Amino acid sequence: MGARMSKATSCCCLRGQLHGSTRLDDPGSEEDEQGEAYELPAFQEYTFEQLRLATAGFAVENIVSEHGEKAPNVVYKGKLDAQRRIAVKRFNRSAWPDPRQFLEEAKSVGQLRSKRLANLLGCCCEGDERLLVAEYMPNDTLAKHLFHWETQAMKWPMRLRVVLYLAEALEYCTSKGRALYHDLNAYRVLFDDDCNPRLSCFGLMENSRDGKSYSTNLAFTPPEYMRTGRITPESVIYSFGTLLLDVLSGKHIPPSHALDLIRDRNFSMLTDSCLEGQFSNEEGTELVRLASRCLHYEPRERPNVRSMVQALAPLQKDVETPSYELMDMPQAGASSVQSLPLSPLADACSRKDLTAIHEILERTGYKDDEGTANELSFQMWTNQMQDTLTSKKKGDSAFRQKDFTTAIDCYSQFIEVGTMVSPTIYARRCLSYLMNDMAEQALSDAMQALVISPTWPTAFYLQAAALLSLDMENEAQDALKDGCAQETSSSSGR
Repeated sequence: MGARMSKATSCCCLRGQLHGSTRLDDPGSEEDEQGEAYELPAFQEYTFEQLRLATAGFAVENIVSEHGEKAPNVVYKGKLDAQRRIAVKRFNRSAWPDPRQFLEEAKSVGQLRSKRLANLLGCCCEGDERLLVAEYMPNDTLAKHLFHWETQAMKWPMRLRVVLYLAEALEYCTSKGRALYHDLNAYRVLFDDDCNPRLSCFGLMENSRDGKSYSTNLAFTPPEYMRTGRITPESVIYSFGTLLLDVLSGKHIPPSHALDLIRDRNFSMLTDSCLEGQFSNEEGTELVRLASRCLHYEPRERPNVRSMVQALAPLQKDVETPSYELMDMPQAGASSVQSLPLSPLADACSRKDLTAIHEILERTGYKDDEGTANELSFQMWTNQMQDTLTSKKKGDSAFRQKDFTTAIDCYSQFIEVGTMVSPTIYARRCLSYLMNDMAEQALSDAMQALVISPTWPTAFYLQAAALLSLDMENEAQDALKDGCAQETSSSSGR
């Protein structure tokens, strides 16, 4: 993998640098179809190393794809520079053989900016690697909330909001010349920090070598796609109709079976029993009518997306109620760090008490390195290994005596040799950097510690301390929450 990272980037069109990545055309602040300005960074090209760090080395723990590692193209959650949360889709090697085609397609989708989309922020096109970077949506998929809910089924007003927002997303994309959406289904609808539904931007990318636009069961694909193998705007409307059925029924009913039930006016079989008493017969009948129009066998008989927006808007209920309340979920940012049970290290990092952090790291020693892969047993008696261990011992001695400049030098020598990996070494050098007012270097070391040990709470807490030193209060709070979540998870797993 190191060889691939050192290759020259295959995609060009460089127009400027931002944190080491390539900014492409800046769409600026844009007013979307709902009349609200939605500002995001310009689409940019990232390096593979940036995304490796952001995802803690593409750690298994950060996979958010529905099928985990078995998915042909895996999606990871991550954080760019320990700040912006992102979703990173990493394609398999054969997916996009032409780097220019990949970059052009990604750049086109990346010009879209709407609060109805999980927007595309950038991409990576380096060597054989093809990756997309999008906004991260933390509150699961529509499929999870409809088909696999745990405590409460989604309420009727929220279901109506989902299909309206989805129609508005498709209308916005159509207005920008991106009317085709590939494999539209309940897994493509994501929920943001405030539990508002968003349409994933990944489905806007034309599929590459395999040319497949539908990966779902053939029973759910538009009939014309089965004949021609081509997707059209009318095909997207057909898929939207299957989503209307999902929302109404709480199940993934094949369209042919649903249409039989509609013809027999067997609406009770089409409606989720959990919704009893939440909507009138007129509302249910209207949604069924819209779904049947979308599922018409003849593409030209299906409605366009604008007419769907116009039909769904009057059905909305509880429009003043925020989505997070309808979903019975906490508002974004509602949980403060003060309300969390902080460990001594978390508390010290939240106060940026460097002396207390030092005492805790010194007392903890290297016990958190247990199980970390290294080559010590093979190289113990080589001169290089002996020098490496000597650098570590000198660094530990300097760290104990609070000679942090010497500690940085010695730990750097240990890291540069590269025969052993140690998250604790990075943690100690991170604190040493903080003691020397080198917050950016400290943040980088905390991120490297996470690459080695993706679920290590200490690395998250040290990130928070570094971010506080950089006056990034909100990002520091997020890092503390992440660390607390990992610590709680590891405690409950014991």
